[in-house]
Amino acid sequence: MAGEKNLENLLRSIAPTLIDGEFVFCTIKKSRYGDFATARPIASFCEAEGLTLVLPKLAADKHGLAYDAVFRCISLGVHSSLRAVGLTAAVSGKLAEHGISANIIAAYFHDHVFVQSELADTAIGILSDMGK
Repeated sequence: MAGEKNLENLLRSIAPTLIDGEFVFCTIKKSRYGDFATARPIASFCEAEGLTLVLPKLAADKHGLAYDAVFRCISLGVHSSLRAVGLTAAVSGKLAEHGISANIIAAYFHDHVFVQSELADTAIGILSDMGK
C-alpha cells in the first residue's frame, strides 16, 4: 500500500501524536545489528563508528547505556510515501524556527520526530498548526 507523495496533501493531513515514554539515542562501538536486542530498541542503524540504538530511556538506564539527551517521539500520523519529497524539510524547518531540534526517522507508514522532552508539547502545537 503506497503512501501519499503530494507535499500539500501531506502537510494538510498531519495529525501529530505524542508517543508514550521518553527515548534516547545510544551508540555502542564494535557492535552490530541484533546486539542489545534485549534492550528492545525501536530503531537501530549501523555506522562506521558503532551501532546506534533508539530505545526507551528506562531500557538504556537498565542496560547501563550512555546517552546525551532525552527525547519524546511524535508520530506525524499521515501515511507518507518513502518517495515523498519535502515533508522532512517542512517539519524540521518549522520546528527549527522555534529552536526545536528534529531527529526524524521514516518508517514504512509514518514519519516519527524525536524532539527534546521539555519541548514536546510546544512541538505538538506547532505541528498541529501545520495541518490547518
